[in-house]
Amino acid sequence: MAMAVTIPRYTVDDLERFPSDGNRYELLDGVLLVTPGPAPVHEIVVSRILARLIVAVQLPGHAYVFGHGAVTRPPGTQLEPDILAVPPRFASDATWADVTERWLAVEVYSPSSRYYDRDFKRDAYLALGVREVWLVDRREQSVEVCRAPGAGEIVRDNIRWRVPELDLVVPVNLAEIFAGVD
Repeated sequence: MAMAVTIPRYTVDDLERFPSDGNRYELLDGVLLVTPGPAPVHEIVVSRILARLIVAVQLPGHAYVFGHGAVTRPPGTQLEPDILAVPPRFASDATWADVTERWLAVEVYSPSSRYYDRDFKRDAYLALGVREVWLVDRREQSVEVCRAPGAGEIVRDNIRWRVPELDLVVPVNLAEIFAGVD
């Protein structure tokens, strides 16, 4: 006779009690997702994309751009993209739950996160109202740009991000993003 497996369920409040041990703890409908902290090569790619977005949209005041922001829907979902861009109308002292509009979430694949990022988090971000999701694959030197559930457009040269609510296109040259990384 087979035994039923019980999967523990957690809340966003429970995440505050998890250890600061270098792992990333996220929730998707109460299910805990745990991935190891990022490697330096991962952070190089993240910082290059982040820098371009900060210069293009944050410094002129068009958006806030965060490294490791959170997309939250209490009580059971809190995902942490590598980069999150939101409109500038939210107060700087807002909580992640207060931020109700998200323009862009970027996930850079690592060996431990590829499965979660592609098969679960991509569509969850879109269902939570994120307008666009980039799945960055440094091995393939490509980005999957997703604006609807399911597979998106694979880009290998230049991304042209159309900033919501503005007549602004931000170019991101992938050769520059992936230069010197394996």
